[in-house]
Amino acid sequence: MNTTLATSVIIPTRNRPQLLADTVASLLRGDTLPAEIVVVDQSDHMVARTEHERGCCIRYVPCADRGLSRARNTGANLARHEALVFVDDDMTADPQWLRALVDALLAAGEDDAVTGRVLAGPQEVADGFVPALARRTVPAVFRGRSSRDVLAGGNMGIRRAALNRVGGFDVRLGAGSRFPSAEDNDLGFRLLEAGARVVFVPEALLYHRAWRSKRLYVPLRHAYGRGKGGFYAKHLKLRDGYMWHRMVRDLIARPGRAVRHAGHPREALGELAYAAGVLRGAVAWLFGGRARTEARSSLTQERRRPPVKTPQQPVGGHVPAQRRRHQAGAGR
Repeated sequence: MNTTLATSVIIPTRNRPQLLADTVASLLRGDTLPAEIVVVDQSDHMVARTEHERGCCIRYVPCADRGLSRARNTGANLARHEALVFVDDDMTADPQWLRALVDALLAAGEDDAVTGRVLAGPQEVADGFVPALARRTVPAVFRGRSSRDVLAGGNMGIRRAALNRVGGFDVRLGAGSRFPSAEDNDLGFRLLEAGARVVFVPEALLYHRAWRSKRLYVPLRHAYGRGKGGFYAKHLKLRDGYMWHRMVRDLIARPGRAVRHAGHPREALGELAYAAGVLRGAVAWLFGGRARTEARSSLTQERRRPPVKTPQQPVGGHVPAQRRRHQAGAGR
């Protein structure tokens, strides 16, 4: 059965062929199929191809540029349908996941985004862990300024025009960049600042696979902190004092969380590593000459890309300085 809203599901991937295959297989087992699946592949060895399974077109698109945000923007640019759904390559979908997400997108406003629940999948390696979850069990609608991060980039739906209106994903944030997280936090914040809503639908359920070993836990928490620090600093540079409040509150909370995890040294150290990462990321964004070079490089590379279909808005959030802050996806 096809959705009542023709949907392109976009899956960024890099060097994880088996995880990717399992993600695609779970989508094809769903009670609702997308109109197409666009796999944006940044792997070292990839050849473009197109397949058809159960009446669903699956397009594999090589992408030489690195970075999760670039892959998502590329997928949005190449998708054949206006309704875009993003899922990560280490997720598996509940059979009703896409139906729940698309129903919510149909009910939402044209500018709104929808997001769903993410639970831990079965442990696949000894001491396996899942780095990020969204466990909320009740529906919610977020609008205006929120004290929390409201959007899960690996489980979300949005219309292309709404994504383009706020400048897409900021290519300086997210896995594969110098600030390797918080690209979805940034997008959600900009959507809310633009007057859109973010609708949380617990029935849109994905399982995040626990394939990472816990020896990676502390380094990953530090990396996530760097991305979050970059996110905070980005909006501080846009003279948004609210971000100072959020960053300070986040940093103050981490030592207390470490104390609560005193019986679990790895988790306690992870909280401290995250706080150190936030500080490092914020300083690098605010004062790092390399960060300024990356901003100019990102702007140059994105301007070389073909324009997106609607509206005429640069991918990655690069917009003229005079536009409103919520559009400054890569404003510095």
